[in-house]
Amino acid sequence: MTKRAMDQQENHKESPEEMPESGEFQGDVFSTAEWSQGQSAPPPDSAAIRITELESELNRQKEQVGKYRDELLRKAAEFENFRKQKEREAMMASSRALEHVIRGLLPVVDDVKRILANAPQDSERAGEARPYIEGVEMVKKNLEKWLAEKGVKAIESKGMKLDVNFHEAISQVDHPEAEPEMIIEEYQTGYLLGEKVIRHAKVIVAR
Repeated sequence: MTKRAMDQQENHKESPEEMPESGEFQGDVFSTAEWSQGQSAPPPDSAAIRITELESELNRQKEQVGKYRDELLRKAAEFENFRKQKEREAMMASSRALEHVIRGLLPVVDDVKRILANAPQDSERAGEARPYIEGVEMVKKNLEKWLAEKGVKAIESKGMKLDVNFHEAISQVDHPEAEPEMIIEEYQTGYLLGEKVIRHAKVIVAR
């Protein structure tokens, strides 16, 4: 071995600090392992359990929402039925009140008609009574207009076949030109309120 080679070998032995000590290297490895253990991830099945819990809660909330919705729809239907019932009751009460007023007014209409039917016919007396007759005719016209606005109309009678739904026969007489049960005279006018008979017409019919 040459002197140069021996010097290089000696220099290599004298520089041990350049090599990492085994203790230091192992210490780094240990500290890394310890850090990894300190940051350990949750067990792999914990996320699945949490998802299952959330899905269960969501389904429970959906079921609760469905119950509230059904209850709300039921209450809304009950309220709508209640509202319609009250509207019907109000309309019926209003209709009954109107019918009561009209029934009380019909005798006045009858009296007005009788006055005009028995007005003087001779020119002298008719001339003197003319202002009064015109006043009664105006009253009759206004009464008929008001009744028409309320949906009241007279029942047709004379010349019609007797119909017990609308007519009340108070007498029967022989009449050579009329068929049996034909109305030949109207004693008292009948009236309809809409489609309802509020007073039957009193009539005289042929035998």
